[in-house]
Amino acid sequence: MYRTYSKLPLTGTLLAAASLLPVPAVADFQPLNDSAMSSVTGQAGVTIELETKLNIDSLTWTDEGTLGVNGIRLSGHNDSVLDNLKLTVDIAGEGEVLTHGFSEIARRADAGLLDSSDPDVADALARYALSGGYGKKFNSGDLVIHLGATDYGDPTSLADYLQAVDFELAIDSVTTTGSEGSANLFSNIFLQGYVGPTDLVIRNGGTSTRTLANGNSVSGSELQLDTHFEITNGSLDWEAADVILLFNFAAVGIEGLQIHNRRGDDTLGHFGMAHATARLAKGTSAGSGKDGLSIHDVEFRADIDMPVFKIGGTSIGTVQFTDFAITDTTMMVYGH
Repeated sequence: MYRTYSKLPLTGTLLAAASLLPVPAVADFQPLNDSAMSSVTGQAGVTIELETKLNIDSLTWTDEGTLGVNGIRLSGHNDSVLDNLKLTVDIAGEGEVLTHGFSEIARRADAGLLDSSDPDVADALARYALSGGYGKKFNSGDLVIHLGATDYGDPTSLADYLQAVDFELAIDSVTTTGSEGSANLFSNIFLQGYVGPTDLVIRNGGTSTRTLANGNSVSGSELQLDTHFEITNGSLDWEAADVILLFNFAAVGIEGLQIHNRRGDDTLGHFGMAHATARLAKGTSAGSGKDGLSIHDVEFRADIDMPVFKIGGTSIGTVQFTDFAITDTTMMVYGH
């Protein structure tokens, strides 16, 4: 199998990715396996090595008022270049096994490079070591994009693997503006951490549909997101905003934020990293009959540590969540 390696700036990367995506993203797919792709492009899959820094002065959404996200910066640790990123892009043949999740861990364990008695490693072996390769089995025409590292370091070191891709995200403020003036929702957002294996799959379901547990009808052709990550140091000022429409943390300051999955009852298979999944597809609401974007099968699992938790500028101590889980979540998004 031949692959193309290149280093692209962010704009080129986005254009390259966009050229691979259908418009709209949930439209029907025409099956195209690696063999067919090879005959068209001379390649059986494409690999993209990425180095970048991203700066955005302001991102705004205007309706009757304006929501603004200001001073956005994405980079590596300490404002270095975000690098050591590798994207592999494949269009699957029927039953083809492609890289997914912690399949690289399974590959190393099978080669005797990692201790298979480690519960997480054993889980990766059971989950990703399949007949035909290491990863996940896909259907004909599925578009599979896997984000990993160009260099994972020592092949016998789990720490090197899990910390291969570091990132830093900073946002000056999130504001709303209307006829009554402006208000800060969040400010001084700063997050440092590591990106684990991340997969973006566009499933080729043709014109099929399925019905969710809440009665909503969704397309069988859908975008699937699966990601692992860890926040090792974070801080923010939370002036006025709701969490899951239930908790308002106005006048809250958080320092030393960590998001991981190293304790509790649901750590198996996550190698200490937080985990998030979601599926997006065209859908129809059972309640309103409206067509829109269905976001379903949403799941988030993590442990959250806030060693400095301030209210009104004064610390009230340490706050921790263990086995924090968002599950069975479905949203239908449409205009009104």
